[in-house]
Amino acid sequence: MREHAPLATPASPRVDYRAGYATLSPRTLAAFDFGTAAPEQDDPRWLRVVLEPMGGRQSEIWEVDGEIESGRAGDLHWSRGGGWLFAAVTCREDQHGGTEGAARHAYEQLSRFVAAAEERHVQRIWNYLGAINAGSGDDERYKHFCTGRIEGMGEVFAHGFPAATAIGHHADEALLQVYLLATDRPGTRVENPRQVSAWRYPRQYGRTPPSFARATLLPAGDVLAISGTAAVVGHASAHAGDIDAQLAETLRNLDALLAAGGLPPGFDRSAPLKAYVRRPEHAAAVAGFAAAHFPQAPLLLLHGDICREELLVEIDGWRFRG
Repeated sequence: MREHAPLATPASPRVDYRAGYATLSPRTLAAFDFGTAAPEQDDPRWLRVVLEPMGGRQSEIWEVDGEIESGRAGDLHWSRGGGWLFAAVTCREDQHGGTEGAARHAYEQLSRFVAAAEERHVQRIWNYLGAINAGSGDDERYKHFCTGRIEGMGEVFAHGFPAATAIGHHADEALLQVYLLATDRPGTRVENPRQVSAWRYPRQYGRTPPSFARATLLPAGDVLAISGTAAVVGHASAHAGDIDAQLAETLRNLDALLAAGGLPPGFDRSAPLKAYVRRPEHAAAVAGFAAAHFPQAPLLLLHGDICREELLVEIDGWRFRG
């Protein structure tokens, strides 16, 4: 018998930021509007992210080459096409026993769904929860989230964690949003040589260490998906209270990730980025830093709390090869 030729690795989704609210096309795998004022769209491919935009309103669009199908299953909605899968869960903590229960529920839903799909290799995941820094010590909400997350992860995550972001929103505190991008073959986990891997953090950061990679090189090698990156050196936060120094340290970490992932240096028009800003009065400083250091890079500026209270800004995004 003649063997079938292996399937070609699908090109990664194209990611664009567009002015105004999202308009979906037949090639749209997923679309995101930001802020509670965004009008509802009855399409499983669409998600309103409750983080409020700072500056001009923009949507985020992922497009692929291939026919799209989509659907819903309880709290979960999904779409697939071109070898890629988008899946999202929005749930309320007060319906699942609190922060840990809601995180466990969201990850169990996603894990079961992805495990049954052809596109079972999770490349990138986003987590948005309210009042992320509320509580002290092991009772901080983010630490409860980390425990629930690891309890809900199934075999899908057994061979390594994907790139991820976890940010606090200022909408309904009980609302949790988790969404992911997956495909039919593994990407390459990328770590930052300037930082301790998140899952190896010492006990001071909670009973359960955060479960994410610093970045994922997508299977075709055409895009580095960058996790939420802040002013962390080793495992310690740097430059507490100093927005300018934290931005400079964050950029050093981003540059180190590009080098570790084998991507060209710098962030240009092929590198759409999101900056999450804790304090509204720092929005101008963040926008000015971006204009000075990566003026061509598309930028979404969002009001969000970083997972450590002393951190003022975090940046994530995509670095395409060009």
